[in-house]
Amino acid sequence: MSEPIISVSGLRGVIGESLTPAVAARYVAAFAGALPEGKVLVTRDGRATGPMIADAVRAAIAAAGRTPLDAGVASTPTAGVLVRSEGCVGGVQISASHNPAEYNGLKLFGGDGRIIPAPCGEEVKQRYFDGPIPWATHDKITAAETLADSTSEHLRLVLAIVDVELIRAKRFKVLLDANHGSGAVLGKPLLEALGCDVTVFGAAPTGLFVHPPEPTETNLTLVAEQGAQGGYDAVFCQDPDADRLAIIDGAGRYLGEELTLALCVEHLLRQTPGPIVSNCSSSRVTQDLAEKHGVPFHRSAVGEANVVDAMLACGAVLGGEGAGGVIHPQVVLVRDSFVGMAMVLDAMASRGLSLAQLADELPAYAIHKTKATVAPAQLAATIAKIEKHFADAEGDKMDGLRLDWPAEKKWLLVRASNTEPIVRLIAEAPDKAAAVAVCEEAAALID
Repeated sequence: MSEPIISVSGLRGVIGESLTPAVAARYVAAFAGALPEGKVLVTRDGRATGPMIADAVRAAIAAAGRTPLDAGVASTPTAGVLVRSEGCVGGVQISASHNPAEYNGLKLFGGDGRIIPAPCGEEVKQRYFDGPIPWATHDKITAAETLADSTSEHLRLVLAIVDVELIRAKRFKVLLDANHGSGAVLGKPLLEALGCDVTVFGAAPTGLFVHPPEPTETNLTLVAEQGAQGGYDAVFCQDPDADRLAIIDGAGRYLGEELTLALCVEHLLRQTPGPIVSNCSSSRVTQDLAEKHGVPFHRSAVGEANVVDAMLACGAVLGGEGAGGVIHPQVVLVRDSFVGMAMVLDAMASRGLSLAQLADELPAYAIHKTKATVAPAQLAATIAKIEKHFADAEGDKMDGLRLDWPAEKKWLLVRASNTEPIVRLIAEAPDKAAAVAVCEEAAALID
């Protein structure tokens, strides 16, 4: 039996191999048993294996002496909203995010409705591996409860951040690609509440993905073609747990996930200036927009929990990650595709511009990503060698090694994988050739 992949905020693995009911139960009990007494939310992203894992999760929560509150199929940001609105002490979202169908996983929420931060995650991980697991005695076991309405509060919060009537007056024609994940559960009602003429691909949350679940350009080729042929104003594409959003314009052009956050940042800063946060592997277009509007820009380590920590520290008005994750503090401190959709439609309506026109206003960059094998024992020496070679760059070791050339608007991130003996190299520059060149130059230094 192989081991699941455990991060500071959750677990994922292949069903029947690294993720079994026993693994799920032990991990959830290691989390729930340390929570205050109360209800622990349980939601799932629509994968076919979700009901089976949910049975194990509810049992583990009850066996840890807490009360499971089952909200059924819901997105990850909706889970964050429900933890707060239902007064839960924590939550478990059953999801493997963008991983293929054979995977499933667990994301953990604190009582504040955000993915648990790193110190809490390390404690759960330690208890999972080394114990003790705090199982409750018979007199502390309670029955699971069911939540009938999982969408109303999240819908209310998203509608509150946009001009609903202005959007409704435009009668936008929108295609939503939920790909049989959890996204249509709230996505369709939201778009209808905004007066859109909505077509949904993969509405039923069966987990029977029509295309690979990560919303990349390659995986969305057919969706883009259908979007262009259908005369849509916007095509919104979600990953299975709907915390990520990729966007395609009316001509079928893939704008991608990097520009999702940028479109929302540009729109919000026109209305509400304030600090902006994005992680160190995301496009610098967000930094450019913050500088354009004269507001502070803060960069965090990779990972949603790290972005949220930075947002709270600086009082950010918006934050997120380049992988299509927008975090609006007035809604929930979780990446939220519904916030992204609503804000983009609000921008189109308020400025009277098409999605393509809004995207064309943004600074243009090209990102290149590659990887190289590095033995763990050689990692520190490899990082030092690369830093020395690029002595003309500004170095930052917040998360791996990030090198910046501000005058050239170019950067390189060298970051070790948490699960494989490799380093990932990500570079961005105003043109593709320059981004590829710096990645290749760095890779050539790795023995």
